Amino acid sequence: MNLLIFEAEELGANNELKLCGRRLRHLNRVLKLQPGDNVRVGQLNGKVGKGTVRSIDDDLAVIEVSLDQPPPRPLPLTVVMALPRPKMLRRILRGMAETGIKHIHLINSFRVEKSYWQSPLLLQPALQEALLSGLEQAMDTRMPQVHLHRRFRPFAEDSLPSLCDGCDALLGDIGAAEQYPVSPSSPSLLTLGPEGGFIPFERELIVKAGARPVSLGPRMLRVETALHCAVGRHLAGHGAPSAE
Repeated sequence: MNLLIFEAEELGANNELKLCGRRLRHLNRVLKLQPGDNVRVGQLNGKVGKGTVRSIDDDLAVIEVSLDQPPPRPLPLTVVMALPRPKMLRRILRGMAETGIKHIHLINSFRVEKSYWQSPLLLQPALQEALLSGLEQAMDTRMPQVHLHRRFRPFAEDSLPSLCDGCDALLGDIGAAEQYPVSPSSPSLLTLGPEGGFIPFERELIVKAGARPVSLGPRMLRVETALHCAVGRHLAGHGAPSAE
């Protein structure tokens, strides 16, 4: 946890924040904070700044908060992705939150197993937990928005055209003649299929909506790997956050 994130309603009188539970355990066991120590703090969807520990024990920490800086700039990239395997989903969501992606659309596809949509990871608390972990790592406070689309065709025909409008819309496609841009335009939209890719009918609807097929090379990559490769190019032109 590189940033202690709290919600606006948690901040009390005199800008004091009272913590217990998971965050308190981290302050005690990992950071080993004592009264007078400082910690980086941020208000969810708000500013970041400094927190000064006024008191701390095994039951409660009282931190005086001062917020004076904006969070990092969002990455101007919208990701549309066929719902991945549940065991991959948490890592993928955390990674997108870390890299500053704020608009995520998880969609259905012929090759997406129906059982994936029953995963408890798609419930709002689980989604928030995975995304919050990425924000804490990247010292960001802006919570990404995750949209779930359980029916492919209505999304591709009714929603995707408006998402593609006004941006550089890309479809990851191993067979595409055009290579993925080295310096992608901004803002951009990236669509990635399931393991094995979109079927031809789905690909045609995505192209019709305004996305142009591009290739990341001749290798058949896992969705997670393809996403990392593509996002890395967008980060290179935007200013990547420092690793920590």
